[in-house]
Amino acid sequence: MPTACLEQIWIKRAKRNVMDAAATAELIAARGIVGCANQGGKRQVTLLEREVWDDIMQRLGGMLPTSARRANLVVSGLPLFRTRGKVLAIHSSGGECRLRILGETKPCERMDEALPGLRVALCDGWRGGAFAEVISGGAISVGASLNWELQPALPLGAPS
Repeated sequence: MPTACLEQIWIKRAKRNVMDAAATAELIAARGIVGCANQGGKRQVTLLEREVWDDIMQRLGGMLPTSARRANLVVSGLPLFRTRGKVLAIHSSGGECRLRILGETKPCERMDEALPGLRVALCDGWRGGAFAEVISGGAISVGASLNWELQPALPLGAPS
């Protein structure tokens, strides 16, 4: 099984502005990425699966970079489908950061400005990615390994 990896980091310095590529970034608990326009709230960090993006580009005949999706972190080897409530650990040389997935990122009309049909292609099955809150911050870098933290077992008789 391939290792899950942080492939790209994108920082949006102002709303509706271009996404800047970064080799490293700093995550702040309950805030998000240092220097990013989106701070606090539920959408502190957004994530996109590289494999999903590549599949959509192939199906639509597009060649857009992942920055067109406007997600902060591009991951590979880590399915995001139905991960609400899961905790993602990012292991960089500077330590470990943790993100709690809060929901599915729904694409906006800007996706069709980038490539006709892209919004619909991203709509189903978490293909537009996920959004998360930072529960423990620190430095992250491209190439960091990723894994889902194990969730505590439910007590016997508890609803699942």
